[in-house]
This record gives sequence, C-alpha cells and structure tokens, in this order.
Amino acid sequence: MAEPAGKRLKSSLPLCGAHRSSAGSSLVRHNLPAAVEEALCGVSGLVWDGAYKLQALASAFERDDNALPRVASFFHQEALKQQTEAEAMLGYLAERGGKYCGKDIQPGCEAVCAVLPALELLLLQLKEEAGVLVELSQLAREHGDPHTASVVKSHFLAPRVDRLKLLGDLLTSARRTGCTNDKTRGFGEYILNELQEELNR
Repeated sequence: MAEPAGKRLKSSLPLCGAHRSSAGSSLVRHNLPAAVEEALCGVSGLVWDGAYKLQALASAFERDDNALPRVASFFHQEALKQQTEAEAMLGYLAERGGKYCGKDIQPGCEAVCAVLPALELLLLQLKEEAGVLVELSQLAREHGDPHTASVVKSHFLAPRVDRLKLLGDLLTSARRTGCTNDKTRGFGEYILNELQEELNR
C-alpha cells in the first residue's frame, strides 16, 4: 500500500516545525528538495543544541567544587567541534540556497556534575547525532540529492566515528579508575583528570 501524499514516514530526523521552504525565493537554490532542506535545518539545530550542552558540561567542571581543569578543557574542545560542525552545516545549507530557522536552545544538563555521567551523556548525544546523520544521508539519496548525501557522510558522519571510539576509550578508563555516578568525586576523577592522554589534547 502506497504512503498517502503529504504524509511523512516515521523518522527520527529532527525536522523544523517552523520551517518554510524557500522554493523560488533564493537565486542560488538549485536541486535542493524541500524535505532535505527542512531536515538539514532540523539537524543543524540538533548539532547547535549539542554544542550548548557540552559548553554547560565544561562549565560544570570548572566550578571550585569540581576543579577538574583537563576534563573541562575536553568538554570545551568537544563543544568547539560541535559549534564548527553546526556552522559548516549552516554554511552548506546557505550555499545550496536553503534557509535556517533558529530555535530556542536549552542545555538541560546543569545537574550533571560527575565525570562518568557527563561522558555517558556525550556518548548518547554523539550516537543520536550519528543516527540522525545516517538518516539525513539516506533521505537526500531518496530525494535525488547525492551531493548532500556525500557531504553529510564525509564532513559530518565520518568525524563522529573517531569521536565515538575515543569516547568509548575514555568511558572504559573512567570506570577502571573508579569514577562514580554521584557527587562523591573520589580519587578516580582525579586520576582521570591527571593521567588520561585524551584529555590533554
């Protein structure tokens, strides 16, 4: 049975509810399907949201009651990567003649103040983004836009694979050193902060 026209298939792509297709309004718009434009807008908003969450986590580890400067620096670097990717995605959207609809961003991770849950939160975020990017690439292909599919895979999805591996290694190290999920902040956090090479990038 065919899907009714105008009805969306189930997807985890964060589509922009306020998005209005810019068909005919941009001189540079060429071969950018409305569905791909809306998905690019939604995904770039998701990546921006991730950058703000990481910045909030970095700030949590700079407080005097946490005092883990290398962990804070790690989250600052991750936030910078996210921000750079979001800007690159918006730049690509503009090059193709699409429009971005901003949204209110609320980090929502202020309660996280231990290394282990912070790393787990980042892992979940990167996995969600990787899944969404795979869907975006498939959507672009289905709508006859192989250029967007290729750009998404090479510029946004491939770097996340390396980051996911690094994060898995950091989580393993955090568990081995005895990092906890609560505010007790034992010796494990100190060891991870002082000795983990990935935090000294």
